[in-house]
Amino acid sequence: MLPLYPQPCPAAANSNARAVRQAAIWPVLLAAPGCRYRGADYNGSLELKTSPPAAKSIIIMTILVLDIGSSSARALLFSDQIEPIPDAAASAGYHLTTKPDGAATLDAAALQTHVETCLDAVMLHPAARDIQVVGLATLAGNMLGVDAAGEPLTPIYTYADTRSAEDVAFLKTAVDAVSKHQRTGCPVHTAYHPGRLHWLRRTDPALFAQVVTWLDFGTYLYRRWFGQAACSFSMASWSGLLNRSDLTWHQQWLWALDIDESILPPLADYSDMQSGLLPVYAARWPALRDVPFCLAVGDGAAANVGSGCVDESRIALTVGTTAALRVISGEILPHVPDGLWGYRVDALYHLIGGATSEGGNIYHWARETLRLEGSLEEALMQRTPDSHGLTFLPLLAGERSPGWAADAAGAITGLRLSTTPLDIAQAALEGVALRLAAVADQLMPLAGPDAAVSGGGGALRRSPAWASIIANALGRPLHLLDESEITARGTAILALRALGRCGLADFPPRFAYTIEPVPAIVDILQAARERQARLYEQTIGDGAG
Repeated sequence: MLPLYPQPCPAAANSNARAVRQAAIWPVLLAAPGCRYRGADYNGSLELKTSPPAAKSIIIMTILVLDIGSSSARALLFSDQIEPIPDAAASAGYHLTTKPDGAATLDAAALQTHVETCLDAVMLHPAARDIQVVGLATLAGNMLGVDAAGEPLTPIYTYADTRSAEDVAFLKTAVDAVSKHQRTGCPVHTAYHPGRLHWLRRTDPALFAQVVTWLDFGTYLYRRWFGQAACSFSMASWSGLLNRSDLTWHQQWLWALDIDESILPPLADYSDMQSGLLPVYAARWPALRDVPFCLAVGDGAAANVGSGCVDESRIALTVGTTAALRVISGEILPHVPDGLWGYRVDALYHLIGGATSEGGNIYHWARETLRLEGSLEEALMQRTPDSHGLTFLPLLAGERSPGWAADAAGAITGLRLSTTPLDIAQAALEGVALRLAAVADQLMPLAGPDAAVSGGGGALRRSPAWASIIANALGRPLHLLDESEITARGTAILALRALGRCGLADFPPRFAYTIEPVPAIVDILQAARERQARLYEQTIGDGAG
């Protein structure tokens, strides 16, 4: 039996030593004895950490980070050495509202409440008195419509909403899709705004006509707090409507969609900071009254920075609910390979990569649907790679990179009476790894053959066995990060950089251990990948692209 999960190397970081080191440098700030944060549920789950009494602080300044994802919103405090301040975090959990027709939305007012409740809680921490800058990262590719007063008229449509598939198919025949891909960095796909705007106008023209401005949630949130706000180049680049060469809204798309630029927010760099909270919020958070807030950045861009992957020498692999491989490029206008996308970190740096709709959601699906008993992690460690006789195409939530088939669905072949739930689970997780390998192949020419891969995200932390599968599917070492707050720490670095106090590479992350691929397993998974590619052609075929 081939070993699927090599044990961590002896040099793996010692978490206890790290905790002692961190505590020695950044003591927990003194709170009133017995002080406890309080919070409400707000149709989600709210987790608030408390601060025990401690010694006098030596923190010079504090960075407030707001990290708003597809399943949770968090507020965290960091020191100016990009260390999380102990016990200074609050989180609220929620879920996308999904429907059989492909809907995947969030409620703007409810999400605003989640964020503000987290902020209320973390502002009780003594370190909040020293906040000098605020950074914000949000789930990218989201869109909502508001009226003249800034009130939401629509839900937040997320990247996962596929109801515009018919309109995407039409637009691919009506525009030069290849040219639009290079101009905006985004293929014509349901994850982006062009198809969604076309769908909304076609299916609900009355609602469409009521919308005064279409914007992302980060810009919406700042308009609620400050009265007005621009959209960052980073967030705009995830819309599919930004001309990435001159950083303006793409006029040819606006013409094709018959929309005026006035219904989109003005554009600015994330470092063009906002300050001066409206009176109601200045009274609620007096310590933030005049603190500068950086404009929102896409969570993928922040994750790359937090992973230390800030140039072409290092590729960031993030596996959370979904998964992505990304490289930051400082070229003036790098070519976007077929099957990938090109976004912006800011006005200077590009983010090139590919994202899959599958990731930790497939792990969750396997656990819940197959009703596996016992430890899936331990079972995976004991199994021979690709020993189940199955070929699994894990497109359960549609496809983004590399084929961009908007209406794709998952498939599995090779089922027998002897097939077990564990066989299917293993095939599903291997299937995700093989899809990531296909994305990596397209990214390697930009990154270079010797580029290191840094892995992070909740799904990889929870399953070292799955991380090993992915390393062998990629056929290269996978350096696992010893950082639990990758996106948040990247947001903190970007905020400190906006103040002119650091560069992107000034705070490299810690690593836990490296998984070296096993040549025999690499060969086995390469054969499995070829089977998966054939299954893709049989089931998706011309639907891709």
